[in-house]
Amino acid sequence: MGEKFIDLYELQTRLKAGVESVFPGKVWLRAEISALKARPAGHCYLELSQSSDSGLVAKAQAVIWSSRYRLLAPFFKSVTGSDLSEGMNVLVRVAVNFSQLYGLSLVIDDIDPDFTLGEKELQKRQTVERLEKEGLMALQKELAVPDLPYRLAVISAPDAAGYRDFTRHLLENEYGFVFCPELFPAVMQGSEAPRSIADAIGMITGSGVRYDLVLIMRGGGAKLDLACYDDYDLAAAVARCPVPVFTAVGHDQDFHVCDMVANRYLKTPTALADELIGCYADEDARLLSFGSRLKLAFLNKVNVMETRLQVLETRIKSADPRNILGRGYVLVLDKSGVPFRKASDRRAGDSISLMFADGVLNCSVEKVHLAPESRNDTD
Repeated sequence: MGEKFIDLYELQTRLKAGVESVFPGKVWLRAEISALKARPAGHCYLELSQSSDSGLVAKAQAVIWSSRYRLLAPFFKSVTGSDLSEGMNVLVRVAVNFSQLYGLSLVIDDIDPDFTLGEKELQKRQTVERLEKEGLMALQKELAVPDLPYRLAVISAPDAAGYRDFTRHLLENEYGFVFCPELFPAVMQGSEAPRSIADAIGMITGSGVRYDLVLIMRGGGAKLDLACYDDYDLAAAVARCPVPVFTAVGHDQDFHVCDMVANRYLKTPTALADELIGCYADEDARLLSFGSRLKLAFLNKVNVMETRLQVLETRIKSADPRNILGRGYVLVLDKSGVPFRKASDRRAGDSISLMFADGVLNCSVEKVHLAPESRNDTD
């Protein structure tokens, strides 16, 4: 063969010289972690990638040697609250190496955790802007929450401490109020969580059961672990749910896009249980207050009626002939026992009775003497 050729080692050697001359020093590199594996020896091997709208456009192998990984891993977690993991966007400082045997590799010796947090915040703002533009932010707020929510669809991991705390706090409440929670299990963190929770919402709305509330809960976690609750598809599923959705997915400092679009959000599952118990406690207090007002109104009415009866009794007593006779008056009765008031109605020989307080005298009229004015009336 007369054609000129080079062997593989020479090719790799020339590539090494060319690559390392372009990047003689360390550079800061932005990329996504598409794969990560920490070895027992302490080294951490990663696959870094970059994608565009058309798909994957770049990929490279990287490594963090054990001496640096022992320092970088806890430092990153102390700032972000999460371990380095697949799916993260990171800003790392790398040395570009090219080996004749292993090809191109990037050796990472530093990482900027603030960049990863900033990327998540940027994505969060973009998600909120999109939801606002599509009119989804206020949909849940327009749904009426039942005064006494009873049938509850709960989305949570069945073994989560937050779910256990919620159930115990709700069902063992000091008032003895009764609730009917039903669990719809879902993955509550990581890249699978948005689709899993959205599927659970779909199961609830398609079950044919009329639930009063949908409750999405977990007991908090690292910031990046909870970043799935800023996912657009999950937030849109919450917003479009025809049943009021309450969320309780983090601690005091956490507030996610799902919380923003929900009908109501609470900070913890226990606080969510308190909210539901409070609905019943408020209604119970209202009924007790209504009962007290009703009792007071009834007693007032009885008192008024008693007062009226006392007045009537006084009037009756004052009009009782026996009381009048006791004051020295005499009641005159005809022979039939009917009282009469005018002497002109009697004639000589009529039988009459004179009733005194202590008895009755039976008498006979001897003569009728009329007053002068009475004579004129009878003329």
